[in-house]
Amino acid sequence: MSENNNKKTAIITGGSRGIGRAICLKLAEQEMNLVISYAGNHAAATQTQEECEKLGANVVLVQGDVSQTKDCEALFEAAAQFGRVDILVNNAGITRDNLIIRMSEEDFDRVVDVNLKGVWNCLKLASRIMMKQRYGRIINLSSVVGVTGNAGQTNYAASKAGVIGITKALARELSARGVTVNAIAPGYIDTDMTAALSDEMREKIKNAIPMRHTGKGEDVASLAAFLASDQAGYITGQVVHVDGGMAM
Repeated sequence: MSENNNKKTAIITGGSRGIGRAICLKLAEQEMNLVISYAGNHAAATQTQEECEKLGANVVLVQGDVSQTKDCEALFEAAAQFGRVDILVNNAGITRDNLIIRMSEEDFDRVVDVNLKGVWNCLKLASRIMMKQRYGRIINLSSVVGVTGNAGQTNYAASKAGVIGITKALARELSARGVTVNAIAPGYIDTDMTAALSDEMREKIKNAIPMRHTGKGEDVASLAAFLASDQAGYITGQVVHVDGGMAM
């Protein structure tokens, strides 16, 4: 068996930017094999790859849409070269915000397809592999909005609440096979998306957070790395908030 095949292998969806990139970098510190999916920003994905490789990881990039079964299959086929899949991080997600009276059916369907069906697609493929291995760590990215709701985000809230439900259901299915399934529910994290907000909106958000500041991608990544580790082997079916106290 080659040296690469002796390392753990992780698949991370939506790993080109933001929280996804932070998780990739945190896992790269453990010199894993990383298979990273991205939707369309090749330059950002390549930057993530280069940064991870500097930390000692072997990195494969796969472009695709997680809502499409064939694209998810290509992602797992790319991971097959390493012989196993130890970790799956379902991070890919989109927003198309609007009040419900103005939200199109297309925008509702697209958000649910990417954020929820995309998770299901990858979970189905990972489950087959991990059950056979009798080992696996699955981390699904939900959101504080999936717990508390948020005006103008009925599609996003529905999709992220669904991620929580699918996490708990799958944890019950896979626990006896040595596979853990957990969710992380981030609050307002500094990303490209939040950077585009006005100063007034950012201040309003901070005032709604008990800790009075937004989080960083590294805050989520550190938890993801722990849940992906052997030390977290007795934790499953949980939703852990990284939100500065918003969902208390």
